[in-house]
Amino acid sequence: MGYKEDIDKALNAHGAWRQRLITVIATGNSDVQVSQVQVDNVCAFGKWFYSLPPAVRAGDVCAKVQKLHADFHVEAAKILGMALSGKNAEAEKAIAFGGRFMDISGKLSLALNQWKSSAPN
Repeated sequence: MGYKEDIDKALNAHGAWRQRLITVIATGNSDVQVSQVQVDNVCAFGKWFYSLPPAVRAGDVCAKVQKLHADFHVEAAKILGMALSGKNAEAEKAIAFGGRFMDISGKLSLALNQWKSSAPN
């Protein structure tokens, strides 16, 4: 069974989160709650990832992806919480280039691409 398509979906979905958060900052509205975003096993990728056999998830690259994915969700939830509570300036600073969210997001993308390059078709 190949994983590349699922990894591509994860790259696209998590890449779209920055724009999604920018929209929440601008509008103050979200279709998801902070509690849903802060966990890493509710999104489509998280559900798929945790359904993989433990032996697959035990590899170094997968362990790195798992940690970064969890960190990504925690940071996105923090920003979502700021935006929903009217702390727009803090949320904008947190999502800006050079901030923790973009750092984690970039590292997650790199790790997913590394996994994809070594994954079966």
